[in-house]
Amino acid sequence: MNTKTEIIAVGSELLLGQIVNSNAQFISSELAEMGFNTYYHTVTGDNAGRLKAAIETAQTRSNVIIFTGGLGPTKDDLTKETIASHLHVQLVTDNDAMASIEDYFKKVNRAMSENNRKQALVLEGSHILKNDTGMAPGMALEADGIVYILMPGPPSEMRPMFSNYARPYLLELLGEQEKIMSRVLRYFGIGESQLEADLEDLIDGQTNPTIAPLAGDGEVTLRLTARHKEATTATQLLNELEQTINARVGDYFYGYESTSLLQEVTDRLIERKITISSAESLTGGLFSEQLTTVKGTSSVLKGGIVCYSNSVKQNLLNVKPETLENHGAVSGQCAKEMAENIRRLAESDIGISFTGVAGPEPMDNQPVGTVYIGIASEAQTEVHELKLAGSRDGIRKRSVKYGCRLLMKHLEKHTAL
Repeated sequence: MNTKTEIIAVGSELLLGQIVNSNAQFISSELAEMGFNTYYHTVTGDNAGRLKAAIETAQTRSNVIIFTGGLGPTKDDLTKETIASHLHVQLVTDNDAMASIEDYFKKVNRAMSENNRKQALVLEGSHILKNDTGMAPGMALEADGIVYILMPGPPSEMRPMFSNYARPYLLELLGEQEKIMSRVLRYFGIGESQLEADLEDLIDGQTNPTIAPLAGDGEVTLRLTARHKEATTATQLLNELEQTINARVGDYFYGYESTSLLQEVTDRLIERKITISSAESLTGGLFSEQLTTVKGTSSVLKGGIVCYSNSVKQNLLNVKPETLENHGAVSGQCAKEMAENIRRLAESDIGISFTGVAGPEPMDNQPVGTVYIGIASEAQTEVHELKLAGSRDGIRKRSVKYGCRLLMKHLEKHTAL
């Protein structure tokens, strides 16, 4: 089946900007991995007339139409009623869904209002998609060569319903037995445009596997997807493509799937039982704060000092007065002493320091975006100078990410630590 897929999100709250349409992003990502072509996203409010017009437009250009939202018990939940009327299909009660709803109200010892029965109504003849985390079931119906899939709006209900029930239904619809394997590669320190330029021929010539770049929050990810009847062959295709890609941009690669720089550097510290401490001026404690969000950090993080002022750098962290006078707080010399001194004071294996100018004004004759990161260990002390652009908050956040990446490289270089 050659699919032309459209996603229609129903809900006035989406148009008013009260919530973000994360459902469309999730579904599109899943469909792309499965081999479905999504050409349109549509959002309509809780209005039967406008929803009907959106359906009519979708029918002219798509053969798989996926709806989210509008399956609840209130009067403005009108998705299935509008589709039933448009397709001249009856709404009937799904007994399993009705029993589940009644059981829920018994468990919470509450009386069930009459409008809750509405949630058990489904399109007659449809394939039911169970709702394991809510009340209203989803459904799939094929009519006149078009597949209509209806799912609830709350992501906590929609996502498991799609993964557990809609996805298998759609794969069966494709009529293919191919295994679909995907892998996410994560990169930091290279922009999306540069990464795409380095891989331009691979992206332009992609067939199987496919390459989908995605940029966000200072990082770039590549989603590789391979299809084959044999899972081992699909995996081999991914392995070969990954090797080809990283032969070009492997210096920026740091991990797979949903990992993070913080997670990766913490895993390495824990695995090697290496302790760390931080001295932070520019980042104001952001590095330590973010590191403590990772499970297991307590075994490696000794502590840190937020030394935002020169007096604290000098009196608490023991940065030499002549260093501050001759070079300034925003300097490689200051970053070096900060890293070495916090390592000594905290008695940790590694000390890391952050100093720089986040803005909005220059400081110490240094322009906004100038950042120095020091890393001190028994092996050596390194100081790295960065020139970052962006907002004050963005510079601080990316400084932390660069600190994590530089730590990983330091650990890779000094395996005896």
